Formats: sequence, structure tokens, C-alpha cells
Amino acid sequence: MELQQLRYVLAVAETRSFTRAAERCHVVQSALSHQIARLERELGGRLFERTSRRVRLTAAGEAFLPAARQCLDAAERAAAAVAAALGEVRGQLNVGVIPTVAAVDLPSLLKEFRMRYPKARVALRVGSSPELAEQVRRAELDLAFLGLPATTEPRGVEVHEFGRDRHVAVVAPGHPLAEAEEIELSRLASEVFVDFPAGSAGRAQSDLAFEAAGIDREVALEVGAVDIMVELVRRGLGVTMLPSTFVTGLSGIATIPVSDAPQRVEYLVWSRSEPRPAATAFLGLLGLPTGS
Repeated sequence: MELQQLRYVLAVAETRSFTRAAERCHVVQSALSHQIARLERELGGRLFERTSRRVRLTAAGEAFLPAARQCLDAAERAAAAVAAALGEVRGQLNVGVIPTVAAVDLPSLLKEFRMRYPKARVALRVGSSPELAEQVRRAELDLAFLGLPATTEPRGVEVHEFGRDRHVAVVAPGHPLAEAEEIELSRLASEVFVDFPAGSAGRAQSDLAFEAAGIDREVALEVGAVDIMVELVRRGLGVTMLPSTFVTGLSGIATIPVSDAPQRVEYLVWSRSEPRPAATAFLGLLGLPTGS
């Protein structure tokens, strides 16, 4: 069994395609397929079910995948630990981030990290706060920037709170409320909303505030991408509520402070197990300890 074979299996499992996996691994598809077939013969079972339309893991493949990830992670850690002992930070840094992160200037932070540690590789994964926190717990991400309602705190991970922020109403420039200095949630009860999908952490922040105020509202458009959400508001299809620190860089919209608006807390979370050298270096840029 070779590490490269494990990388190929992981690539196919994540892309659900031998073609896309080969592109990711920068090899021809026939070579990737050959190596996976060799591994399957060695293991005595098929890892993937292949049809003309799709590729999916078999039960054996599902059982094999966590151990394969652990092996690759251990190899990565070993190489990074040797480099760190020689005074060099290298290896992979997997960072999760919510679309509305605002407590830190992430591009500037990553630029400084890359300048200091040019041999480290960085992969960003955008997602919802619960998904990213779970991926940190499973060691699929080294760390993640989250935004959660004030009533919720991440569990099972190391936690650093960056700051708390209140939402503001976001409306089109020509909206009747656009010039208001401040409003209450009740002023938005008759508005049509554009919001995050039901059940998401972003949606929960507003839902909890309206529920606490005893106000029903209509969410006509659910959007997972915040840039699309803002564009819909800009075009007058509805209103929304977003963190005040996030909307400062947006144009073509009007924002109104809301006295009883929901509060969001931004966190950085990382694994309780020993971080990889690249993650330790990144946390060091923020002045954060890595011990549990």
C-alpha cells in the first residue's frame, strides 16, 4: 500500500469522479485507475462502485476512508514535524470560513502567513458555521472562522472569541426605510425577506430575534450565497439582516440600525489535539496559544 494510492482514493471519494480526481492529482486517468485497481486487489475488495453515470464508495470504501485520511495526515504531520525541527514551516493548512466573516481581515492575515511561511500550502473551505465546526472536530479542517447566535457556543473544539456584533437591516437605496436613523424589528414585520436557508446558523440569528419579539415575518427567497442575497436586496426583491461589520464594505444598498436586532458572535476554533506546525504558526500570528 502506497501513500499515493491513498491520495488517489481520497480524491475520487471527494470528487465522485475518476476524471476530476485525475485532474486534481495531475495524472492521467488511466494511471489513477490502475493504481486504485492495484490497491483494491491488495485489499481484496472494491472501494468504488462505478457506473456510466456516477462513482460512489462501497461499504468497504466507506470503512477504508477514515483510516486512509489518518494515514495521509500522519505522513503529512511527520514531514512537517521534521521541517519544523529544522526551523521551517511547511505542509498543509486547511482553513474553514463563513461567507460573512468580518472580525478579522482574512486576506491580509493569509498574505502575512504566506510571506512568513512560503512553503506552507493553504486551502480555504467556505461553509456554514455548524458544518465547519464539525469538520474541525473530525480533523478535516485545522481551524475555522465561525459566526453564531449569542446563545450558541462551539463545542468539542478550542475556542477564541473575536467579537460581538449586532445585525442591521439591509434594504435597497430607494426603500421607504432607507433614510431612517434607527428602527425596531416590528417595523420590518410587513417586509418580504431574503435570507439564508432555514436551519442554517446565519438564518437562526434573525429567526431567534423575531421569535423573541413575537413577530412573524415572510422569507420569500432563501439564498446560500451572501453575494447573491445582497444583489437581490439591491434590486428591490426583499430586505435582509446582516452583521454591521460585514456590510460596511458593500455598495448600492442602505443599512439601518435596529435597536432590538440579533447579536452575532464571531469565533476562531481549532482542534483540541496537537495542531500541525502550519496551524500552530497561523495561530501564532494571532497571538493565540495552541495548548488545550
